[in-house]
Amino acid sequence: MSRLLPPLSLYIHLPWCVKKCPYCDFNSHQADRFTQDDQLPEEAYLAQLLADLEVDLPYIAGRPIQTAFIGGGTPSLMSEDFYYRLMDALRDKLTWADDAEITMEANPGTFEQEKFRHFRQAGINRLSIGIQSFQPKLLKTLGRIHNREEAIHAVDKSRAAGFDNINLDLMHGLPEQSLDMAMADLTLAMTLTPEHLSWYQLTIEPNTEFYRRPPALPEDNTLWEIQDAGQALLAAQGYAQYEVSANAKQGRQAAHNLNYWRFGDYIGIGAGAHGKITLVNGQIFRTRKTRHPNHYLNNLPEALVIKEAINPEDMPLEFMMNRLRLFESFDLQEYRRYAQNELPKSLIQACNVGLKRGLLDENAWQKEHIKTTEKGKLFLNELLELFLH
Repeated sequence: MSRLLPPLSLYIHLPWCVKKCPYCDFNSHQADRFTQDDQLPEEAYLAQLLADLEVDLPYIAGRPIQTAFIGGGTPSLMSEDFYYRLMDALRDKLTWADDAEITMEANPGTFEQEKFRHFRQAGINRLSIGIQSFQPKLLKTLGRIHNREEAIHAVDKSRAAGFDNINLDLMHGLPEQSLDMAMADLTLAMTLTPEHLSWYQLTIEPNTEFYRRPPALPEDNTLWEIQDAGQALLAAQGYAQYEVSANAKQGRQAAHNLNYWRFGDYIGIGAGAHGKITLVNGQIFRTRKTRHPNHYLNNLPEALVIKEAINPEDMPLEFMMNRLRLFESFDLQEYRRYAQNELPKSLIQACNVGLKRGLLDENAWQKEHIKTTEKGKLFLNELLELFLH
C-alpha cells in the first residue's frame, strides 16, 4: 500500500552577516572573520551546498519542491552571480512545483536595487526584510546597521526590482519601548503595504549578548498592552493573524512556514540547516548539518549530517508542537497522514484534558477537529505540555 507523503520544502542556510546582533541566537557569523581579500568564500560554499544536497536526494527522489527559503545570517550579502548559479543548479537537480514560493531573507543595510533585480531574475520571488524597528534608539540597542530611511527605501527598492510578495520582520517588547513607540513602528510598517508582517516579541535567548548582559525590558503590563493593541491594529488593516507571530493579507500567508507548522517535510542544506524527511515506509527522521562555516566547508558531505529517527512515542508532541502554532482548526485525520501513524490513545487523552481546561475548542472537537481557544493561544506552552511522553 503506497503512502501519501507530506508536501516537501527546501531550506538553504547562508551563515554570514555584517555584524552579529546582540539578541540573535541563529547560526550567524560575522563575515569579516571569514573573508579573504574582502570576499566571502562563495565558490567553495556553493560547491559544498550542492554536494550537501546530493546526500539528501535519495530520500526525496521524484518529490516536487513546493517552497524554498534562503535564510541566515544575511543571504543578501552573497553576489548575484552566486544566486544565478545556485538557482540554475537547483532547477537541474530538483523537481519543482510550478507555483513554488522561493523566499530570501534580506536586511535593509544590504539592499542595492540592481543586485535585487538580479535576485528576482534568478528565480527568487519573495523577500523577507528584517527591519525590527524604525526608531534610531531601538535600532542602535538591537545592533542593527540600517536606519529608518534605509528600511523604508528597502521596500521601495524591492518593489522596483520586481518583487510583489514581501514580508517585513518587526519586533516588539524591546528595551525601554513604550506602547506608543511599538504602535508607531507597526503603523509605519503597514503604510509600506507589505503582503505579510511577522510581528513578534523579543525573547532573551541563551548564547546571546543580551543573555550575558540583559537589557531592561518593558514590564509585563506594557507587554500585554502592546500585544493586544498591535493585534487589533493589524486586524483593522486587513492583516489576519494565522500563526503565533505571523499576520498576512488575504491569500498571502507564507507557504513555506505553513508547511513547517503543518508538519510537512523539508530538506535543509548549509551550515546548521535542519531537515525533516518522511520515507515511503513511514519512517520519519530529522537531519541537521554541522554549524560552524569552517567545519562545513572543510569536511566531506556525508560527515556533515546528523540523522535521528523520531520515536513513535514522541510523535504526538512533535506533531502538536508544530501544528498548534497555527490558529486554524485541523482534522484529526491529519495526524494519520503527517505522522504516518494511527491516532494514539495518549493524544486523545491529552486533547480531553485540554478541552476540560478550556485550551481547546469544544465545537471543533465534536466535528473531530482540533482548534485552540483564545485561552489556548495565550497558554500554548501549557497546552503542549499535555502531549509530553
